[in-house]
Amino acid sequence: MAELHELSAVELRDCLRQGDVSALAVTRHFLARIGQLNPLLGAFVTVTADQALAGARAADARRARASADQLPLLHGMPLAFKDLTDVAGVVTTHGSAALDHKPAPADSPLVAALREAGAVTLGKTQVPEFGLTAYSENRIAPPSRNPHAPSRSSGGSSGGSAAAVAAGMLPFAPGSDGGGSVRIPAAACGLVGLKPGRGVVPAGESQGDPARLVVPGPLARSAADAALLMDAMVPEGSYLQDLGREPRPLRIGLTLDSPWSGTFPFTPEQEALDALETGRNLLEHAGHSVAEAAVRYDNRYPEAFTTAWTAGVGTARISPQREPLLAPLTRTFRRRAQQRSAAKLAESLAFLRQFQQDTVTQYGQWDLMLMPALAQTPRPVGWFTGTGHGDGLWPAAQWPGDADGDYRKQCEFAPWSSLVNVCGLPAITVPVYWTGGAAGSGLPMGIQLVGPSGSEPLLLQVAHQLGF
Repeated sequence: MAELHELSAVELRDCLRQGDVSALAVTRHFLARIGQLNPLLGAFVTVTADQALAGARAADARRARASADQLPLLHGMPLAFKDLTDVAGVVTTHGSAALDHKPAPADSPLVAALREAGAVTLGKTQVPEFGLTAYSENRIAPPSRNPHAPSRSSGGSSGGSAAAVAAGMLPFAPGSDGGGSVRIPAAACGLVGLKPGRGVVPAGESQGDPARLVVPGPLARSAADAALLMDAMVPEGSYLQDLGREPRPLRIGLTLDSPWSGTFPFTPEQEALDALETGRNLLEHAGHSVAEAAVRYDNRYPEAFTTAWTAGVGTARISPQREPLLAPLTRTFRRRAQQRSAAKLAESLAFLRQFQQDTVTQYGQWDLMLMPALAQTPRPVGWFTGTGHGDGLWPAAQWPGDADGDYRKQCEFAPWSSLVNVCGLPAITVPVYWTGGAAGSGLPMGIQLVGPSGSEPLLLQVAHQLGF
């Protein structure tokens, strides 16, 4: 029999429901796996072993009283949550040394929903400070590293969760995506990452997200595993059941156009173009038609998005005495957000609503849109901040203060991510290409497929159809 961490999430779920393995045995196995690999990979900030074992014992007691069809969907399944998400009794650091680290008084809506579905939480995973960046490095814990090449970043902001799934420390994990924070680390770590459309997954409102950019979504090793987690995240979901349906032949528009190009001109690396061509060939082989699509974007987008994206950090409760503990990028964008007028924020939000309308209209000529997931291969740890190429110096005694250079690198790294959040559309990343030539060799590179509102089942079906 395969090791427990080698099973797909769907297979592990079935073993637990059928009583082939106990929740306690599964929890102990994954805790041991975390203990073995986390010192190298830095995926977990906090491991809540006692809480996890208690949850597993409660799951086994429930299993002893009930038949398989009476068990909750994720009975005994191990999960972990980003360290931006409140888990009752566990510290939420938000990746920041500037905050007081106190245990959360209650579960967030997402955690409560997944506990209700039967999941056992193992801890909190590494994030960038306040989830602001496309890499998961901060001043409170070691950086999250890519399991396929530990000198490289696992992406962000769900970087710790992605590293944990890719390394077999978790069968799958929920992330959250406000500008690419599920799709970027999924692409960097060779996973399927689904960003649902706005409002699909109940998650509670956030005052720090005035443009309603952030949505929860699954990180998984396959479309089937992602569909299973979506079924637990969405009331009355049927994503896994729908996965068996063959998608009709689709008209897919391929584009390299990005709303960042005018402000930050970039050239995709050859590996990104190779992944795009591989994805195109797979889609055409599956019976879909792919053709070039020209998309026009308003060059005011970068300023408007940045204004909305950083508004929350401007209102975060941080005492003046602790502000020097913020990373340079966070400190810079916090200062700028505090200096902006309410009218400027309102103007940016109005522009983004118009941008959404214009972009959705252009995308509407196609069933799906296709583009690279990332413009570059996964970057070395420390590359964005200038703290080293793979050394990942931590704690950083003095990070360089080039916040604008850091931000520009991120926008050039992931130039097709944030616009999907602004438009409120669903999107999926699929790991179609490896730089070493075969799955699991070299570095993963992926494609992104963007669909119209309500197309989450279709996106999962297409990813499944392509063999992922």
